[in-house]
Amino acid sequence: MDTLLRSVFHCMVHEHDPRLVVIAGLVCLIGIFVSLAMAQHAAREVGASRTRWAAVAVIASGCTAWTTHFIILLAFRPGLPSAFDPLLTGLSLICAITGIAAGIFVAVGGRRKTDHFIAGVIVGTGVAALHYVGQFAYLVQGKVEWDPRLVVLSLAISLPLFGLGLLSAADRNRQIRMLALPILLLAITLLHFCGMAALRFSHDPSYSFPAGAVSPAGITPIVFAVAGALISLAVAGWRFEVEAKRRLHRDRSRLRALADMALEGLIICEDDAIVTVNSTMEAMTGHDAATLTAMQASALLPGLDIANLPDREEREARLLAANGQLIPVRALRRQVELDQRVQAVIAVRDQRERLRTEAAMRAMVFKDPLTGMANRTRFFELLAMHTKSKRETEQSFAVLMIDLDRFKLINDTYGHAVGDVILCEVAHRMRGALRRGDIIARLGGDEFAVLALAVENFADAEALAARIIDAVSAQPYLDAGRPLFLGASIGLKWTQDNSEKPDDLLRHADLALYAAKEEGRGRTRRFDARLEERLRESHAIEEGLRVAIAKGQLELHYQPLVDARTGRIVSAEALVRWRHPERGLIPPAEFIKIAEETGLIVPLGEWVLHTACREAASWPGQVKVAVNLSPVQFREPSLVSAVMSAMGAAKLPPERLDLEITEGVLLGDEQQTLDTLTKFSAWGVRITMDDFGTGYSSLSYLRKFPFSTVKIDRSFVQQLPHDAESVALVRAIISMTSALGMATTIEGVETAEQFRFAVAEGCTSIQGYDIGRPTDGAEFGRLVKRGTIIAA
Repeated sequence: MDTLLRSVFHCMVHEHDPRLVVIAGLVCLIGIFVSLAMAQHAAREVGASRTRWAAVAVIASGCTAWTTHFIILLAFRPGLPSAFDPLLTGLSLICAITGIAAGIFVAVGGRRKTDHFIAGVIVGTGVAALHYVGQFAYLVQGKVEWDPRLVVLSLAISLPLFGLGLLSAADRNRQIRMLALPILLLAITLLHFCGMAALRFSHDPSYSFPAGAVSPAGITPIVFAVAGALISLAVAGWRFEVEAKRRLHRDRSRLRALADMALEGLIICEDDAIVTVNSTMEAMTGHDAATLTAMQASALLPGLDIANLPDREEREARLLAANGQLIPVRALRRQVELDQRVQAVIAVRDQRERLRTEAAMRAMVFKDPLTGMANRTRFFELLAMHTKSKRETEQSFAVLMIDLDRFKLINDTYGHAVGDVILCEVAHRMRGALRRGDIIARLGGDEFAVLALAVENFADAEALAARIIDAVSAQPYLDAGRPLFLGASIGLKWTQDNSEKPDDLLRHADLALYAAKEEGRGRTRRFDARLEERLRESHAIEEGLRVAIAKGQLELHYQPLVDARTGRIVSAEALVRWRHPERGLIPPAEFIKIAEETGLIVPLGEWVLHTACREAASWPGQVKVAVNLSPVQFREPSLVSAVMSAMGAAKLPPERLDLEITEGVLLGDEQQTLDTLTKFSAWGVRITMDDFGTGYSSLSYLRKFPFSTVKIDRSFVQQLPHDAESVALVRAIISMTSALGMATTIEGVETAEQFRFAVAEGCTSIQGYDIGRPTDGAEFGRLVKRGTIIAA
C-alpha cells in the first residue's frame, strides 16, 4: 500500500503540469458551482421549464467532469508523443452525462439517506466510466500497461466519496451541505490521479497513431471552449443565485411584516437554525432579532423535540427568556416551502395570562367568595384525597357538619348585608377553634363543614365540636352596637373504617346534624346506624305517600266538637289517615311531617280540602268541618283558589268551613298572611288559631289577625282541674278571647271532670276523646244524625 501511495504522489507531483492542474481544479470548482446553481434554479421552476433546466444541470455536470478530466490529461507529461481517439473521447462525455443523470434520478426519487448515498455512487460510477474511457482515448507512441491495484484503489476510494458528497448535498444542515463541494472535488482528484498512476508506458517508435486521432493541440481548443461555456454558465448561475437570494430576502421581509402583525411569537427556522422571528417573539423573550437568529431553536425551546414535532399539533413547552426565566408556552409547528426550501414555522403562544386566568377561575370555582374558605366542591375534593391517603395510612379522622342556629331569622330581619358580616365573623371564630391541619369549608348559606385529620377517638372529635359551638355562641355579634346571638348545631361522623366513601361520610354527618337540630339545637350529635335507618324509613314513607295520593289510599276521619251548652255536635275536625296495603291504617303523625318536608303536603292538602268539603256537604243541619292548613300550604300562591275550588265543587257554604292554622303560618310574610286570612274571613270562612298558648307572640297575633275561634292547646288541659296554674291560664285565655269577641274551643278533653270544667268556665265548644274519637265519614254521619253527645 505504501508503494502504491508513493506512485500516486509521484504521478501528481512529477508527471503533471502544475499550471494545468490548477486550471483543471478551478474549472472543476466552477463546473460544480454551475451544476448546483442550475439544479437549484431547476428546483425553483415548474413544468417543462424545470425539465429543461434540470437537463442543463445534468449536462453541465457531465461537461464539468469531462473538461476537468481532459485538462488534467493535457497536463499529463508521459515523455512520449500523444494523441486522442475522437470516438472514445465523445463516448467518455456520454458516460459522464448518463451516469450523472441516473444518479440524479435516484436522488430525486429517494427520501432516505441511503437513497442519496446510492445516487452518489451511481454518479461516481459515471464519472469513473468517463475517466477510464477517457484514459483509453489517450494514445501514446508506445505500449501501455495497467496496474490493476491502483485501478481498484481509485474506485474503492472515490465511489464512497461520491456517495458522501451527494449525501452531504441533500442534508438539511447548511454546514453539512457546504462539505459537498470539497468532498466531490477530492473524489474526482483521487479518481484521476490513482487512475493515471496505474498507467505504465514503454516507447515503441514503430507505433503510429490511427488516421482519425486528434493531437493535443487539436483537442485543446475544444476542451477550453467547453470550459469557457461552463464559465458563461457560471455567470448565469451566479445571477440566478443573486436573484434567488434577492427574492428570498424580499419574501422573508414580507413574511416578517406579516408575522409582526401576529399576536403569537413566530420563529422561522431551517432545521435547528433560526432564520427570522417576529417582533412578538422579541418582546416575549427580551432578545433582539440578531441575538435570536444567532441561536438554535432547540436552545430557545429547551426540551422540545422540534424535528419530531407533529405538524399542526400544539405541545406544551418552555421558552427561555433573556433573563433566564422559562416562560410557559404552547408551540405549534408547520412546514412551509420558501424559495423551494422547506422551512419550519413555529408559532409560540404565551401561556402566562391563560395560566393566571385559570388559577383565578380555579380560585373562584373552589373558594367561597364571602369567607375565603374552601367551598363545597373543594371540600369534597380534599375529603376524597384525604380519604384515599388515610386508607393507605389507616388513620382515623372525623367529618363535622355545622349549621348556625337562628341565622335565618337574623338574616331575614336585618338583611343580607348584616348576614354576610356575621358569616365572616363566624368563619373567623371557627378558624380559631380548629387545630393545625384541620380543613374547614363553607358549603353554602349558613352551613359549614370541617375535616378533622388524625382524630384518635370520638372524644377528641367531640371536644373539637364543643370548641366550635363555644366559639360561635359564646359572644354576641354586634350590628351597629346591637347584640345579635347565634348558636351552632353539629353533626359528627368519626370513622376508623377507611373503606367508607367520601359522599357517605358527608351524608352520615349531615344526618347527624339533622338529628342534632331536631333534638333542640346548640348540640353535637354523633352519627349512628339508626339515623340512616330512619332516613330509609322516611324515604319509604315518601315514596309510599306518592303512591297513596295517586291510587286513592287516603281517607278522612272526623273528630267531633260539641257545643259546651247544648252538647250537640256543631263541627268536626278532618283528620287524614293513610290506609297502607301492608301496614294498615297509618296515623298522620307518621307522615305529615315528611309530606311537609318533601312538598307532598300541597297535593295532600288539596285532596283533604276537596274530600272534607264534599262529605260535609252531605251532613244535616249546620254542622261545620274544620280543616288544618300547614305553613307549607299557606305559602302556596294557589291556596286561595284551592279553597274556593273545594267549596264550589262541593256546594258547601263558606260559613260551614273552618280553617285551622298554627303559629308557624304566621311566622312568614305577615302582610301576605293577613291579606289571605282577610279574604277568607270576608267570604264567611271561619279562621281558628290552633294550639294557642304554645308560641311566644300569640297575644299580638290575636290582635292583628281576623280569628273567629281560638283553640286552647291540649298541654294546658291535661292537668285540669287539679293544677292551679293550668286552671288560671285556661280561665285567662277564655276571658281574653271572650272580651275580643272570639269563640273558644278546648281540645284534648279526656275526662268528665275536664268536660265539666270547660262547661263551667264558659268555653264555646269542646273536643277530645271524652266527647268522641276520630271515626270514618260513614260512622260520623250516623253520629251526626243522633245530634247530641251525652257528657260524662
